[in-house]
Amino acid sequence: MAVSTSSPAAGRRAPPKGLVPQLNGWLLHPVVKPLLWLLLAMPAGLLLWGAIQNQLGPNPTEALIRGLGDWTLRFLCLTLAITPLRQWTGLNSIVRWRRNLGVATFLYGTLHWLSYAWFDQNLDLQALLHDVAKRPFILVGTAAWLAMLPLALTSFNAAIKRLGGKRWQALHKTMYAIALGGLLHFFWLRAGKHNFAEVAVYAAIIFFLLGWRVWRWLRSRRPVTA
Repeated sequence: MAVSTSSPAAGRRAPPKGLVPQLNGWLLHPVVKPLLWLLLAMPAGLLLWGAIQNQLGPNPTEALIRGLGDWTLRFLCLTLAITPLRQWTGLNSIVRWRRNLGVATFLYGTLHWLSYAWFDQNLDLQALLHDVAKRPFILVGTAAWLAMLPLALTSFNAAIKRLGGKRWQALHKTMYAIALGGLLHFFWLRAGKHNFAEVAVYAAIIFFLLGWRVWRWLRSRRPVTA
């Protein structure tokens, strides 16, 4: 995903002088990345602890699967938010979090899918394939998860050098389509119970973040007038 270096929008209140460089310095401290991963692991840890302690309600399997799916979508939104936040705030150091958030999104998506395959389908390949083909929301969710696999496999520096910057960026821009697929998966899941409140929140966030990118792309293509 390309990173722009444009200045904040006109009229936006700039942070006090010296604060942004100081925050950038703090966020580059070596302890930040382990703390970030600790925070990213906490939701899965809490869900696992809840399952062990039988604290996930009357249907713990469904609670575990859906909880992991919810966090997959949340981390996906956070991943998409890194570039806008960086440009709005000037906190350039948060760009290094984007790859960590992307990997965490894939890991949570993998746990979400494996939990479904294990607890809901008992790892029965024939039943699993039949269920995926029969239910569109599972098919879309599975496709979105599989689409994240190439991104996870190329989320290290050697892959960037091997692919080249432009091809690597083009590949990782498929995250936009993955976000829409994840949103559609979530919509169909909630549609069965006519519960669209959460869907509306995620849709607003994702469409805003993608719309911002479209707006910037269109603005970059405008001819420069003298």
